Amino acid sequence: METLLLSQKQIEQLVTMKDVVEVVERTFKGMGDGTVVNPTKVGLDLGEVAPWPPYKGFMNAMPAYVGWQDSAGIKWAGGFLDNSKIGLPYISSLIMLIDPTNGQFRAVMDGALITNLRTGAQSAVAMKYLHPEKRLRLGLFGAGAQGRTQTRAAAELFDIASLIVYDIRREAAEVFAREMRPVVQGTLTVADSPAQVAEADAIICVTQSKDKFVQESWLKPGMILFPMGSYQECEDACILKADKIVVDHIGQCLHRGALKELSEAGKITERSIYATIGEIVAGKKPARSSARDRILCIPIGTGAMDIAVATLAYQRAKEKGLGGHFAFV
Repeated sequence: METLLLSQKQIEQLVTMKDVVEVVERTFKGMGDGTVVNPTKVGLDLGEVAPWPPYKGFMNAMPAYVGWQDSAGIKWAGGFLDNSKIGLPYISSLIMLIDPTNGQFRAVMDGALITNLRTGAQSAVAMKYLHPEKRLRLGLFGAGAQGRTQTRAAAELFDIASLIVYDIRREAAEVFAREMRPVVQGTLTVADSPAQVAEADAIICVTQSKDKFVQESWLKPGMILFPMGSYQECEDACILKADKIVVDHIGQCLHRGALKELSEAGKITERSIYATIGEIVAGKKPARSSARDRILCIPIGTGAMDIAVATLAYQRAKEKGLGGHFAFV
């Protein structure tokens, strides 16, 4: 059996952001109804936090089975903070798909593009249920690749009336604004200060900041905060005073990202979490009890989303005769 090989450029020809949003929503539903199997990711710290080795990076192993596609696989992915200094992207990733009936490898492909696309789609799909209005005012921290996919995904589901973006490197925010202006129906503003971003219905944080820069006083009734970086990004009070905490994967979210520190201190437990996004999409729990609920939503990222998008790319590549082949055995 030959394994299909797909590059990032080939994947770009096979899936659109619209496709990814649809796949992510269907996969969230599968997570909610139990037809998706998604173990907690396993992490390898290569100096992201650990003092040794000194590479300022990490890699995660993320396996999953997606029932609605009858597909299984694993993503091996991570980020390396010093890569920008040598002209390499922050994210490094490969995805491997298997036939779940016999374990034979169907495909090996780039995972960096899929990671960025599905990360944007995750928050957009969550907002579809948490912010049921078509009109959206969006605040964004982080003007990198993830900021772009967040914007593109939100534009698939909402009329973006305004987008305010802040980045510690203003020139990066200015470039972002020029590139994303055609995607945003309304106004696109580069913020002069972090507090300006809070003039929004939803705030998305996609940064590598280790500072808790989002202040609880910024969060008005009805707002949604998506702290999606590797570290906390928001004050403890943003978490402890939220009316609802919604996550994509309880096991992962308690041990990495925004909830990690408070979880380790015993201030946040599984009982603190109102629902998973999957439970809401599957109709098992209502998204809101009140329009005034301040919601903390953390789609930290699951292998199931990567496997689902990769499976669509694999299926379309076979239909179009795209990609290389290699017999490993």
